[in-house]
Amino acid sequence: MVNIALLSRWHVHADDYAREIQANDNLSIKLVWDENADRGEKWAEELGVPFESDLQKVLTNPSIEGVVVTTPTNLHKEVIISAAKNKKHIFTEKILAFTVKDCEEIYNTIDQYGVKLMVSLPRLTEDYYLYAQKVIDNNWIGRLTTIRCRTAHDGAVVGPGESEGWLPKRFFEKEQSGGGALIDLGAHPIYLTNRLAGKVKKLVARMNHTNTLGADDNAVVLVEYESGAMGILETGFLSKGSPFQLELYGTEGTILIEGNKIRQTFGNGEWSTPDNPPKALPMPMEQWAFAIIDGTVPSINKSDVINLTLVNEIAMKSNKEGCWINP
Repeated sequence: MVNIALLSRWHVHADDYAREIQANDNLSIKLVWDENADRGEKWAEELGVPFESDLQKVLTNPSIEGVVVTTPTNLHKEVIISAAKNKKHIFTEKILAFTVKDCEEIYNTIDQYGVKLMVSLPRLTEDYYLYAQKVIDNNWIGRLTTIRCRTAHDGAVVGPGESEGWLPKRFFEKEQSGGGALIDLGAHPIYLTNRLAGKVKKLVARMNHTNTLGADDNAVVLVEYESGAMGILETGFLSKGSPFQLELYGTEGTILIEGNKIRQTFGNGEWSTPDNPPKALPMPMEQWAFAIIDGTVPSINKSDVINLTLVNEIAMKSNKEGCWINP
């Protein structure tokens, strides 16, 4: 059993990770810390564990072996490096840090102190992604020419009689979050297309502040890959009923994924569904537990994490400067 401290309920997925830990026979929640003491005390009470207001006391506690970091993103680097120096394994929400330089500093510390770091990129474990990767690896659609991925929801849509959407205001406080829709929900299209389409040659990004909340709530990134393929990455907090979509177009076929349903055609004009798509991999939390317990190598790796931050970093620059940017 690996004893875990939860570090902050800032992120909307913090409760999800707590439930994942409770459902995992190898992990146990022992402490809660939060930069907002009132919020942390309430969470600790709900979970039936102590609240500790001093982060250093949590990180130096010899009974704590791992931490789940769901703080504001601008605290990730400080908290994660401090946790690593205290020999705590770390699970954290995407993105790892705002810049590639900061990510490299975090990984250097992780390597130096020999702890396990997992960044939650869950769609890389899904069966539909694994099938899309198999299609690319086996060249079933020929040369990839275009890839499109969309993930959006209605978190910033204000309904009748409401003053705000269901996403908390803190998600739009740019100093804490580093951005809005693209850096948060847009992470999924970014890391999926990074895996499937390869290295980014250049990109141009547009991030709209439709509701003037302080950060972008609707975003599109156009990508040119080193292979010559083009990418369209879409995200936003203003779409009600928008399904997840992943589309791969090639010289010899097409794969269309909507939700978790897959359709394909391999040049004969006939559409079909895969007979035996791969089984989903363990979720990131479970992979992290296995890595701590027996050294199992996770499927989500450093390159996934670094390249996610890279695309975010240059997309921010492109949006600011209004032009195509090379990595």
